Amino acid sequence: MKTRKGALLFAICIAQWAAAGSAAQAAGNFMTTGNRATQPVGHYYFCKELPIECKELTPNARPLALTRQIWAEIVNINNEVNTRVEPRTDMEIWGREEVWSYPTRYGDCEDYVLEKRRLLMQAGIPAGNLLITVVKQPNGDGHAVLTVNTDRGDYILDNLNGRVLAWTDTPYTYLKRQSTKNSGVWVKINDGRSIAVGSVSK
Repeated sequence: MKTRKGALLFAICIAQWAAAGSAAQAAGNFMTTGNRATQPVGHYYFCKELPIECKELTPNARPLALTRQIWAEIVNINNEVNTRVEPRTDMEIWGREEVWSYPTRYGDCEDYVLEKRRLLMQAGIPAGNLLITVVKQPNGDGHAVLTVNTDRGDYILDNLNGRVLAWTDTPYTYLKRQSTKNSGVWVKINDGRSIAVGSVSK
């Protein structure tokens, strides 16, 4: 039974990987980034606690070659973290806002992102391809997702959606993300679909 289930999950991953390639070619699935942006306050304090988080340099950054194996790893880690971590707000966990941390049992959106990024880096994906990204939800609330920059496009790992989607297939307005070359630097995203004014400091 476990073998059959594993084979089914692998088949699903392969189908999604093939679809990802088609979507990237059809949609030009890459974000356009601009000038330097302000660092989110939660990330700033996170880096004060763990300075290495702001010192990961990828000077010759280039999109990740998205093989079937890497795609399966991305999908598996996204599912594992979404399943293992229970959603709670910072106020519920810490009694204050904007605390970014690696989750144990509970976490909010930034914590999910940090954990997925950490595990994918352990799996061999460079920091320059794993970018914490700040977005605005359709209801106006701020949110954080993880962008994986690949040669097939930019893909989003999200605790609010179990599927790994092309960024253009998500409902968000994209505000800013980490630089591909320096994890301590943030850059603006030229979304082009709407002008977002909220959540810039989240």
